[in-house]
Amino acid sequence: MNSKTFLPIAVVLCIIVGSFFPLKTMATSWVYLFVVWDDSIYVISEETVTHVDKVIGKVTKYSDMDQYGGNFSNVYPKGTKYYSIKDVDPKIAIAVQDENGQFVKAIREGDYTYKKEFTEYIYQILVIFSILLVGVIFFSKSRRN
Repeated sequence: MNSKTFLPIAVVLCIIVGSFFPLKTMATSWVYLFVVWDDSIYVISEETVTHVDKVIGKVTKYSDMDQYGGNFSNVYPKGTKYYSIKDVDPKIAIAVQDENGQFVKAIREGDYTYKKEFTEYIYQILVIFSILLVGVIFFSKSRRN
C-alpha cells in the first residue's frame, strides 16, 4: 500500500471509530438552579438572607451544559462565594452571594454523586490509540520509501 492510498484509509478509519463514540453535543436540561458544596447539592431559592456568618466555600467550576465535580454551579460563575447562615446548620441551607451583592438562600437537596461516565474515558482512549496507530503506520510506510 502506497502513501497515496494510506491517507484516505486512515481518515476513514478515524471517522468510523469516531462515529461509534460520538461526543456529547446536547445541552444538559437542568430541573433547577443549584450550587454544589461539600458533596451536597443546594437548590437556589428566591429567599434572600440578611444574617450571614462566614465564607465556607466558592464556585470552582461553572457550566450550564455539563456536570462537573467539586464546588460546581449551573447558575453562578467561578469565584462566587458560599456563606454559612447564622443559626442555620449548613447541612440544611447555605447562602450564596449573587452578582448584586445580595445573599440568596440555597436549600440542601441531597448528596451530589457526580461521576464521569466510563464511556467518556473509552472514547478518549480509542481516539488516542487510533491517532497513534495511524502515525505509526504512516511513519513506517514513509521510512520504507
